[in-house]
Amino acid sequence: MRPGTRTIAVLFWLVLAGGSHAQAQFVGVAAPLSGPSALLGEQISAGAGLAAQTNGVGLKTVDDACTAAGGAAAARDFVAAKVDIVVGFLCTEAIEAAMPILKDAKIPVITVGVRTESLTDRRAKTGWPVYRLGPRGDDERNAVASILTHLWRKELFAIIDDGTIYGREIAETFRAAAEQAGLKPVFVDTFRPQLDNQIGMVGRLKKAGATHVFAGGDGEDIAIMGRDAAQIGAGITFAGGENLRVPAGEVPYSVGTLLIAPPEWAEIAEPKALQSFAAQKIVPDGYTLPAYAAVEIAKAASDLSETFGKPMAETLTGQEFATAIGPVRFDEKGDLSQSPYRVFRFDGTHFAPLAQN
Repeated sequence: MRPGTRTIAVLFWLVLAGGSHAQAQFVGVAAPLSGPSALLGEQISAGAGLAAQTNGVGLKTVDDACTAAGGAAAARDFVAAKVDIVVGFLCTEAIEAAMPILKDAKIPVITVGVRTESLTDRRAKTGWPVYRLGPRGDDERNAVASILTHLWRKELFAIIDDGTIYGREIAETFRAAAEQAGLKPVFVDTFRPQLDNQIGMVGRLKKAGATHVFAGGDGEDIAIMGRDAAQIGAGITFAGGENLRVPAGEVPYSVGTLLIAPPEWAEIAEPKALQSFAAQKIVPDGYTLPAYAAVEIAKAASDLSETFGKPMAETLTGQEFATAIGPVRFDEKGDLSQSPYRVFRFDGTHFAPLAQN
């Protein structure tokens, strides 16, 4: 990395001069603690709070309300408090309003939930020091295309979608990737969602000879297709994206149904971290573990900044950080250097990781 010439806060100089080490690890937490997203904001607050307690980090938590006004107000509070780094943010409006203020104060941000692609794609233009501890908006469809193009390269597969923007985009991305790889689906079509049965669509898939089907749509529709395929002996394996990860409906998924999504963090988290959650009676769901990991990264980046005399934004780029949810590395734009998406197979009770060749 290039040597840094500026610090991220006055407190950094105090550390170099022999000031309090704890002062240089002062983390701001931006979370929607009011309004319709308050439950998710409480998850961020709980996870960040536990990580701060475990790692000896000071926190300042502010309600960003998931609004532009709330994001800007939170940013001004963080600047006034002289935090070294901010973690959190779930909403595009809030973080986009906050970033110009935080950039001017040289305060980097680790967002745990904003997927808007332009947030990091525009870094060369905006100069915003923002890092994304979670998927981009296009990560899901790119992961579906990459994983299934590899997994189904020898299969007779079909691609269908429910006609929504989400369904069409994810299906088209897969179709284009398959075509580029020299693969051609045996059937491509749009289905009507939210029907009591999908016998008509399943019958057409069977007639086309499809043995594997990607469906861009809701989990309930895919569950119904799996049920109907079994009823007519079609022998079809269905796959879908994150929309499959919803509470079970009246129709369960068929055994063998594939899910392409990030892992459930609690299933891969370090036991020590989970023990800490249990001791504090905090349920490690939703954004609790990503927020915990974000504070771990913030502390590690602060330590590196102090040790090497570089701005914290420099220490966040290209460095691998050990966290409760596994190793994390950010690329030059601030996105995760590796996609978190994996493929899972429904075994009759839950989606279990599928071993891939």
